[in-house]
Amino acid sequence: MGESNASLQLTPDGNLRHFLSIDGLDRAMLTRILDTADSFIEVGERSIKKVPLLRGRTVVNLFFEPSTRTRSTFELAAKRLSADVLNLDIGTSATSKGETLSDTLLNLRAMASDMFVIRHAQSGAPHFIARSVTPDVAIINAGDGRHAHPTQAMLDMLTIRQHKQTFAGLRVAIVGDIQHSRVARSQIRALNTLGVDEVRLVAPYTLLPNRPEVLGARVFSRMEDGLKGVDVVIMLRLQRERMEGALLPSESEFYRMYGLTEEKLRHAAPDALVMHPGPINRGVEIESSVADGPQSVILGQVTNGIAIRMAVMSMAMSGQLGDRQSEQGEGVQAS
Repeated sequence: MGESNASLQLTPDGNLRHFLSIDGLDRAMLTRILDTADSFIEVGERSIKKVPLLRGRTVVNLFFEPSTRTRSTFELAAKRLSADVLNLDIGTSATSKGETLSDTLLNLRAMASDMFVIRHAQSGAPHFIARSVTPDVAIINAGDGRHAHPTQAMLDMLTIRQHKQTFAGLRVAIVGDIQHSRVARSQIRALNTLGVDEVRLVAPYTLLPNRPEVLGARVFSRMEDGLKGVDVVIMLRLQRERMEGALLPSESEFYRMYGLTEEKLRHAAPDALVMHPGPINRGVEIESSVADGPQSVILGQVTNGIAIRMAVMSMAMSGQLGDRQSEQGEGVQAS
């Protein structure tokens, strides 16, 4: 799986072609994404927040699942790269009138679209599109089913690196609904690839995947044990829309056991970072005084989301263009 992910996501010379998941990408590539994002941070601080890297290119946001925050940051990122942006309302598009997904995508490609940013309820949908439908269009995964949310994971990695400088020696706790979280899966893979000392999963057993040890993390059922001495605490949103069955007795009971309060945070290292991918359910996953407190870097995550998405979009577009030029060169030599 990792090898096929690498071959699908990377060009023959090792550049980014699509950004579908963290799987298959090595530490050097993840570091390159973080370094590129770092170079874009200052763009957001300018009076004119634009660079011309994607001028003349067309980016299509295809959100089959709603997400105002993620779509907005992708749109801002594309516009700051000077791309033309089309937001396709799937609810009123031809797919709701019987046209297949493949037909819709092929029609968009015929309009000379260069990149699709895709969010889909089905795990693997962006991979299928990149492999089978429009391989010559750069595909960015904005979240697919319970599988992956790679740009969210990378903006989290950027935030951690800004505050901790290095991943070596860090202990990171991910708390909450692990089973239904595509964010958690991408975070675990990125953290391990970047070389943290330990990843901990803190959750009730009903909200853990079947074989959590395969993910490369230690499991804790008690919040106090899981947070002991950690350097980073990542709280997850309760995925109500992806839950099946009565996995929780109540939200108030979840908050009592697994909500991040000032008292529970004292078990972590004194300088531990508090993170959350958003949107926050205050009083369910986290206490307001913690979310707004001095250890919280949640708003920084939002800012970093734009820089990370600028980075992967610019890198993927460069990889696609390089791939096309290489193929054209081979065609000329063959003729």
